[in-house]
Amino acid sequence: MDVFFYTRPNCHLCEEAKWVMKLVQEEIAMTLQERNIDESDEWTEKYGLMIPVVEYGGELVQYGQIDYVTVLEKLKQKVNK
Repeated sequence: MDVFFYTRPNCHLCEEAKWVMKLVQEEIAMTLQERNIDESDEWTEKYGLMIPVVEYGGELVQYGQIDYVTVLEKLKQKVNK
């Protein structure tokens, strides 16, 4: 399971979300692919005001305030489909 995590340097919310995603990884086998939106104009345009962003299968899982329970439940639902 490849989960994309859109972030940027010096983002306090992103640092908190990274810790949340590490906890989720303990529950669900996944590869977390961190992407710095500053490296792509497309990502900056799409996610610039939303970061941090968690995406799986081309769909937003959560953005802004990332919380453990929401991300875990949504990813579990997607795995069980």
